[in-house]
Amino acid sequence: MMSTQQGSPLRNTQLSFIGCGVMAEAMIAGLLRRQLVSPEQITGSHPRQARREELAVKYGINVVESNREAAAFDRSPARATQNSIVVLAVKPQKLKTILEELRGWLHEEQLVLSIIAGARIETIAHELLHPAVVRTMPNTPAQIGQGMTVWTATPQVPEEQREQVRALLGALGKEMYVEEERMIDMATALSATGPTYVFLVMEALIDAGVHLGFSRRMAQELVLQTMLGSVLFAQESHKHPAELRNMVTSPGGTSAEAIYQMEKGSLRTVLSKAVWAAYQRAVALGRTDKERATREEGEA
Repeated sequence: MMSTQQGSPLRNTQLSFIGCGVMAEAMIAGLLRRQLVSPEQITGSHPRQARREELAVKYGINVVESNREAAAFDRSPARATQNSIVVLAVKPQKLKTILEELRGWLHEEQLVLSIIAGARIETIAHELLHPAVVRTMPNTPAQIGQGMTVWTATPQVPEEQREQVRALLGALGKEMYVEEERMIDMATALSATGPTYVFLVMEALIDAGVHLGFSRRMAQELVLQTMLGSVLFAQESHKHPAELRNMVTSPGGTSAEAIYQMEKGSLRTVLSKAVWAAYQRAVALGRTDKERATREEGEA
């Protein structure tokens, strides 16, 4: 049995994962790896028996088929000091069904934390009849504990529960609290979609290396280590990227020629447009049916 660290804000917290996909599993694995909780504190739900058995064997947690059973809050005298966080981790297209199923089912002391892309706080709180809601936006590096998760909360979430959220999201990497929900959409475009931009640049550089004459394996190793080293160097130097770029750009050198071609090709503008397009899409995905209908009527 894994012992929970005594200083963990989650040591007396019951965690219920509604949906146990890739991101939920990453969160569970991170929490257990850092010993922020014990397996006995975690209950998950999943419709497939094979997946339930896989998670139970791998992590020693309790996994059930019923979402309501997973979210049930034990308020017996023996559990009187326990807190409860219900993590909504289903696919966006299943959200409506899940909210209808859990409506009126949650205890007023429970905290709802959503990692569902595009799901607005207002929608979750209204459909669940539950005001204490946290909305988060993690990214894919969270699967290896190197993620960036941005989050916000309703005023009904007290500071004690916010500390628990920080610990919970910290299991995925770094976390950042923002005051306004619109910043979640902004983070969706910058940090959540961000790995896509990085992977595309990686791919382009690897292809360029192959074009020069390297094997694909060699080009990939050169590019991945160069990008990793550059990020770590930037992180430790605490310098602005422009300063770092100037440090390696000699007059008339290879870097100067490469930068000239990138600027000539409007690389900055393309990236800026990509982030803006991702932001607009995030806003559109988060609109409720009523908002869409109102907008469409106004445009007609």
